[in-house]
Amino acid sequence: MHKIDSLLAEKCRTLRRREFTLGEIIKVTGLPKTTIYGYIRDIPSSPVLKEKIKRENTKRLIEFTKKRKRVVARPEGWSPKLISLVAHFMFDGEIRDNNGCVYQNRNMVLINQVRNFMKEIFKLKPINRFYPETGVHRISYFYVDLANYIKKKSQKLKRYIKNTSLSEKKIFLRAFFDDEGSVYLWRNHRKVRGYQNSLEILKLIQKLLNDFDIKNRIEEKGKEIVISGKENLIKFRDQVNFSKGIFINPNRKNSIWRQKLEKREILNRAINSYKK
Repeated sequence: MHKIDSLLAEKCRTLRRREFTLGEIIKVTGLPKTTIYGYIRDIPSSPVLKEKIKRENTKRLIEFTKKRKRVVARPEGWSPKLISLVAHFMFDGEIRDNNGCVYQNRNMVLINQVRNFMKEIFKLKPINRFYPETGVHRISYFYVDLANYIKKKSQKLKRYIKNTSLSEKKIFLRAFFDDEGSVYLWRNHRKVRGYQNSLEILKLIQKLLNDFDIKNRIEEKGKEIVISGKENLIKFRDQVNFSKGIFINPNRKNSIWRQKLEKREILNRAINSYKK
């Protein structure tokens, strides 16, 4: 152990012996919880410390319960940001009954977009988690009222988006392909794909693509929608496309790419690979 690490470890252990809780040691040292725990886990808790931890946990539970019951803003109509936000929770997110809403993705562009829209529309901040083994970021909003609102809005959005303007349909489609889409380019095979377990959603995406005159097909076995052919790929690029800064994961076992590339860039390569 390095000298600095030894000093930090001893400081944590001293604070623990003085009956500081884990939360209090974090505030004093600024160290991560797991690091501190590794330093102090062999120090038994005194009866005084156990009671202190119990009071701290009770206080935290009361505050969390109050937070969960908070009434959130409930916009009536639709804005571009609200369409995008609800769509993302429908695709790479979770709307948990009587619990909250969760969104996860590897791309920080999308994580930050959802986080910023949530702050702007609902004035809410998330609980953030990162899973280094997968590279996935997760933001969670544990508000019962929010979950109920977003669930109802998601059902309304599936009806609303069919008959609205092309500009709003584009927002919905882009959210879908940002979350669920990929570009396949291998030899003479060029495709944009969008994966989804729900056949209802796939048929909705198909209808919206048809509104842009982008020919496509649903492959129910693979649970995906597929766009192929130079003309259709060009239409997709020019009228829908992926958001800027959305990269593929080059570390996936079945990835043919071994470098960090934007989905937009791969789509351009696919289109440019056609013989003129």
